[in-house]
Amino acid sequence: MIRTEALRVFVTVAECGNIRDAADRLFRTQSAISMTLKQVEDHLAAPLFESDRKHNLTDLGRFVLGVAKVLLRDHDTAIDLIEEYASGASGRLRIASVPSVAALLIPDMLARFLADRPTAEIDLVDTDSADVRRLVATGQADLGIASAAPAEGGLVSVPIFEDSMQVVCPANSSLGQQAGPLDWRDLEDVPLILNETTRAIQSAEFQALAARTKLRVRNVTSLLAMVRAGVGVTLLPGLATVGLPLTLVARPLSDQSCRRQVCLLRRENRVQSPLAASFQQDFITAIAAATERLSFVSVFKV
Repeated sequence: MIRTEALRVFVTVAECGNIRDAADRLFRTQSAISMTLKQVEDHLAAPLFESDRKHNLTDLGRFVLGVAKVLLRDHDTAIDLIEEYASGASGRLRIASVPSVAALLIPDMLARFLADRPTAEIDLVDTDSADVRRLVATGQADLGIASAAPAEGGLVSVPIFEDSMQVVCPANSSLGQQAGPLDWRDLEDVPLILNETTRAIQSAEFQALAARTKLRVRNVTSLLAMVRAGVGVTLLPGLATVGLPLTLVARPLSDQSCRRQVCLLRRENRVQSPLAASFQQDFITAIAAATERLSFVSVFKV
């Protein structure tokens, strides 16, 4: 069998027209080059050059040169692709994220990430935390960004940051115009609209309020439309309240324990792709920088 590197030696000698220049280009000794050429010719049982001077190729030499150039080109391209993938510079990454992170924290970071990896492909799905966990658990997403939940088999969860929950209400309502943080008792006479994020709130006062509610809305756009229409008020993490419509406001809670924890999710017992590992590291770094301007966000050390 003729080795790929032996063919590279032959092609280089044929292009240089002599062994000395080929040896310099390949950083090998002239004797090593001569020995490799002899091994190829012995394997083929025919000469590749018309003479020892290596100026002119035989008919076999010209045929081997044409085939070898194509093979080496494809070989080098394949090696480049493999090394690019292994370094996390290429590949396909499927990400599922809660909307607040997808809209406010990922875009700037992703722009820089893709600028450094022009051949990488990213699929981003924004959905609620329950669906994020389902997509990761079933292998439809490689990475998930979602609110923390009780330990689930098959998933690895890494806490990234947490933000305080806030009451979202009409700006012209009594709650919207009230000065200072709101207490749970301020919500006792106001219809409450539950959403996916409120599932994680453990406060006894909140649970008492939630037990009386008649409405749960999963989609954030629809949820805000309900609040805007006066159907009720809701609770959302601070990050999700950035950029609210002018007719709505977010009011802080006096209960400082009412916070959402956001985690990175991946499947257990599965080695991450290099691209996924690169994204995770860049995302954690970007979150620490981006959240410095948001007083209601606290970043965990990972």
